[in-house]
Amino acid sequence: MINQMNQAERERLAKVGKVFNARTYIMNEIKAIRAQVGDKKVLLAMSGGVDSSVCAVLLHKAIGKQLTCVFVDHGCMRLDEAKEVKRVFKGQFGINLIQVDAEARFLSKAKGITDPELKRKCIGGEFISVFEEEAKKLGRIEFLGQGTIYPDIIESGVGGNKAVKAHHNVGGLPKNIGFEGLVEPVKYLYKDEVRKVGKLLGIPEPMVMRQPFPGPGLAVRCLGELTKEKLDILRQADFVFRSEMAKAKLDRKAQQFFAIMTNVKSVGVKNGARTFGYVIALRAIATSQFVKAGVVELPFKFVTAVAEKIATTVKGVNRVVWDITPKPPATIEWE
Repeated sequence: MINQMNQAERERLAKVGKVFNARTYIMNEIKAIRAQVGDKKVLLAMSGGVDSSVCAVLLHKAIGKQLTCVFVDHGCMRLDEAKEVKRVFKGQFGINLIQVDAEARFLSKAKGITDPELKRKCIGGEFISVFEEEAKKLGRIEFLGQGTIYPDIIESGVGGNKAVKAHHNVGGLPKNIGFEGLVEPVKYLYKDEVRKVGKLLGIPEPMVMRQPFPGPGLAVRCLGELTKEKLDILRQADFVFRSEMAKAKLDRKAQQFFAIMTNVKSVGVKNGARTFGYVIALRAIATSQFVKAGVVELPFKFVTAVAEKIATTVKGVNRVVWDITPKPPATIEWE
């Protein structure tokens, strides 16, 4: 990756130093953003995750009203997440935020697709289409902002690394997109460094320390074809798991924990009658840079209690399994 950097990027990264200093990084990056953008405008692709959130505030600090954030609700968000994003970034920071309801559009586009890589690329391509459309509505906007971080680049196989999986925000600009270039303020940072930057920028603790969330959202945690029914089931199961982790004060023990819709159905029993419902998987990992990850040893009694609650309260689910595979050989996400 380093070999592919231009001179400006080399200098920007070198200024960070061997020991990461968030304050220095913020100052250098604000200068770099202003030098790159000038008096032009930036449209930021906002996913609601930590990376794009930090990217949004960093860009806002650098160029203010020249930034417009577009948050696409593609129907693959966690429960009530769209409301929270709007409250924090539009209400608290005063960032110009446009919310696009595109659930039907994304599900229609992904209909029939079951291959993980094709699904990611389909969603990534649709994201770009939405942003290009929004940019045209807003008039001339020269740059596309993205919350790409360094592990995304590594996993996408850039710079001689072996490709693990495609990230919709890696690979440069599509040939036909209506932007001059990309602005990616955190693309050489790891997740723990992004969080340090976010805290110094004044992003609320619950937001900057929130669960990492991939650009495709729950789409990469919902195996097989995407449907509203499966996504709604997954949203509820994921909410139960995250809520119970917080109640048990285990949420800070894991850097990432979530539910997965396995797309497998099994036979079960409810009220003395046979059921045939979906199998939900639970995953909790511990890591600092998200390149490697270990499994969090949650109390077994806690896991079985959560499994029972999900299987009995989430309609359409009758079995829960626990993913105890580290990264590698697995990846953090299932797709």
